Amino acid sequence: MFRDLLPEQVAVVETAGDVAEPGLFPEEAERVAAAVDERRREFGTVRYCARAALAGLGGPRVPLLPGERGAPQWPEGFIGAMTHCLGYRAAAVARATEMTGIGIDAEPNEPLRDPGVLKLIALPEERAALPGLAARRPDVSWERLLFSAKESVYKVWFPLTHKWLDFEEAVIEPDPDAGTFTARLLVPGPVVAGTRLTGFAGRWAVRDGLVGTAIGLTRDPAAAPPPETQDGVPQPAQP
Repeated sequence: MFRDLLPEQVAVVETAGDVAEPGLFPEEAERVAAAVDERRREFGTVRYCARAALAGLGGPRVPLLPGERGAPQWPEGFIGAMTHCLGYRAAAVARATEMTGIGIDAEPNEPLRDPGVLKLIALPEERAALPGLAARRPDVSWERLLFSAKESVYKVWFPLTHKWLDFEEAVIEPDPDAGTFTARLLVPGPVVAGTRLTGFAGRWAVRDGLVGTAIGLTRDPAAAPPPETQDGVPQPAQP
């Protein structure tokens, strides 16, 4: 799924099943030694995918330990993102000289289990757009896509800022026909190549019972959202 959603510079490895022997480093195995079996399997398999993606780019085989706020610690010169949900694991990796940020997230293509969660993750304008989106693409769980897109946004945001980003600090605007979305930041964004970003552009897909969202932030300033324009306050990204 993510191979079709990310730039060609990104190496993607994904699997629908767990790897029996993921080849964890002792430091990694220690992190999940007390975890339940399901957690150990997803932890190991997604790192197996990540190391395979790194190897495809000529990267080193090293431990991939969770760092600050759980973000994976990638070897010097590389960036990436991981995701896992029931029956699916994936990793996306790129050279830091070619990409600035990567965010991926996969979720079951089904409604959120707790209806109350929607109010926690979605702004009123996002919730108001859901009926219209569902009318145009009833095969998509749009509330789940919102959640997934915000997870992808955070995975790009955090390595660039090392700051928390709440669900209500970004507005997701999906295009149900183009398979794209914009994430408009409601707080000052990171500065990339001298440009303060006001948001991110991403892509989404529904496949095999999953909804996936992805953001690939290149190092080309021309491909980034426009800079701030008013007193340091980020302005809405243009479509």
